[in-house]
Amino acid sequence: MATGSASYDAGAIHRVAARVLPVSPAGRVLLLQGQDPGRPGQLHWVSIGGAVEPGETLAEAGVREMREETGIVVDTDALVGPLFRATHPFWWDGQRYVSDNHFFAMALRDDVEVSFDELEAGEVGNILGARWWTADELRADGTAVAPDLPDTLQLAIDAVTAGGNA
Repeated sequence: MATGSASYDAGAIHRVAARVLPVSPAGRVLLLQGQDPGRPGQLHWVSIGGAVEPGETLAEAGVREMREETGIVVDTDALVGPLFRATHPFWWDGQRYVSDNHFFAMALRDDVEVSFDELEAGEVGNILGARWWTADELRADGTAVAPDLPDTLQLAIDAVTAGGNA
């Protein structure tokens, strides 16, 4: 598994997170547009996922986050990986976090319906949209939540398409 890192912040809340990168047959990845409620209007694109809850495996957290954030129900067997692990510091509503992110890929048709009906209360009004991206499109757009996200998309695309799963 590839890894990437960023510096830790002693004042931050540290958490382990599972992130899911659905890859379409055309080699595009589904991302969510969001904003930090403490910085409204500063929009960015982020992968689907979040903190692992007590008693959950990484894969179980990934499929739960997939359902909560997109309304799409998948089984843990659909996930490939984790294929990448990276530490990302971020702010959320005035609190600093450091997230130990474990990225999974999965094949998904791009005609699925995305629903925000099961968002957590803090995500309502802060997860604003969904879009399919190539790594190059996201890199050119410049609004990825983390600078390594376009490269992580490419890893997911390669993992799914190499296995004939797209």
